[in-house]
Order: sequence, then structure tokens, then C-alpha cells
Amino acid sequence: MEWSLFMKCEDMLAVLNEYVDSTIDPSICAEFEQHMAGCNPCQVVVDNIRQTITLYKNGQPYELPVRFQEQLYEALRERWKEKFSAK
Repeated sequence: MEWSLFMKCEDMLAVLNEYVDSTIDPSICAEFEQHMAGCNPCQVVVDNIRQTITLYKNGQPYELPVRFQEQLYEALRERWKEKFSAK
């Protein structure tokens, strides 16, 4: 993949996983970081991904409210019925 002098948001998204995983080519990394320095929406995307990864790695269980659990279970059961009971 060849890069222009200015990375666009679409280009940044194409290498986002590699950047977050720290497996990106250093020359592309520099362009990525230069783009992020001037693009607030891309900064927000990367920050959200990093926060999500941090939460996941910390592995702290979160107890869902009982009502939410019930609604989730019911919605999943309805989807299951729609998908599989007609077959």
C-alpha cells in the first residue's frame, strides 16, 4: 500500500488495527500519528478503541441489572424463534 503525503481518514481506518496492536510499519505509524494530530474524529476513534481494550484486559466483571438481563434474554429468545422455528 502506497501512502500520499497526507493520510486520509479512510487510510487511517485501514491500518487502525495494526496501529493499536503496535504492529504497524514505523513509516506508516508516523503518518498515522501526524493525521491523528490534526483530526479530532480519528483521535476519538483511537482513544475509544484503546479504552475498550484496556477494559477488556482488566477483565473486571460487570453485573448487569436484573431487568436488563431479563430484557436481553427475552430479545435473544425472540430472535432465536424468528430465525430457527420457521425452518
